Amino acid sequence: MFNIRAKKNSARTEQNPLNQDIPTHTLMPAPITVSRINHANIFSPRLRLSYPSVDLFYWSPESGVNFGDELGRTVVELMLARKGMTLFDEAPQARRLLTVGSILQFAKDDSVIWGAGRHGNVPPEEHLWKKLDVRAVRGPKTLEFLKSKGIDAPGVFGDPALLLPMLTQGRFVPTGELEAAFVPNLGDYAKIDFSHFDIPVIDPRRSWNKVVNDILKCKFLLASSLHGLVVAEAFGIPARYVRLTENENIFKYHDYYEGTGRYLSQVFTSIPEALKAGGEKPIQCDLQKLIESFPYDLWQ
Repeated sequence: MFNIRAKKNSARTEQNPLNQDIPTHTLMPAPITVSRINHANIFSPRLRLSYPSVDLFYWSPESGVNFGDELGRTVVELMLARKGMTLFDEAPQARRLLTVGSILQFAKDDSVIWGAGRHGNVPPEEHLWKKLDVRAVRGPKTLEFLKSKGIDAPGVFGDPALLLPMLTQGRFVPTGELEAAFVPNLGDYAKIDFSHFDIPVIDPRRSWNKVVNDILKCKFLLASSLHGLVVAEAFGIPARYVRLTENENIFKYHDYYEGTGRYLSQVFTSIPEALKAGGEKPIQCDLQKLIESFPYDLWQ
């Protein structure tokens, strides 16, 4: 089921550009307060184990979840499962691993980076590390930032969530039940009244698998959620970034698009405009390099 705020009345004169049936019920919970910079949770087996292990860091809101950030844990778990390994395996030494998300500011010296990116709102001086072990980054803009800080990094690009189709082995299949839907980022979700939207709005605060399943019901996806875009494009669904607020710094979107062999061609600020534009060009990147750069050696 989609969790949506539905159109409440027919007084609005704007027509539904998709001629799509709009659900008449509302399942979307009340908005939550989100702190994007100052709060972070860490999945840390080492804090609970008596032996060295790998600390997998990923951001989370003060309450609940954000499906995009949860993909950081999910993708690592699935990558390890390919070799019969788990996050709770003993490691030669304790290390911190950062993957999905704009979370470089949370790295420490000697942290391992696999697909993470810079958060455009965080000043360079708030990145306190002096040395990192970089295997891959989200895109060229993050790579450029790391090099400006004296960090050596390879030109291996891609958000690790792009690997979901391979890692989930047919569990999720596009169905095309809906012409289109919109996935807001967490900040937009808390601030915008979606009751007047003419397309379904997917709630990003649910489990990653439920959100992925809903995205795959669409023939076309609009999103201000970066990982709404990533998931849709990973499964071959045309997608378009829509900037409805200034809540998120645009750095990460440019970084993602350039990391997948494209440029963010145009930024739309309304749903009708984005619907008419259609999707961006398909992703063009070598995901095999991203797969091969996964740091299995941390556990070996």
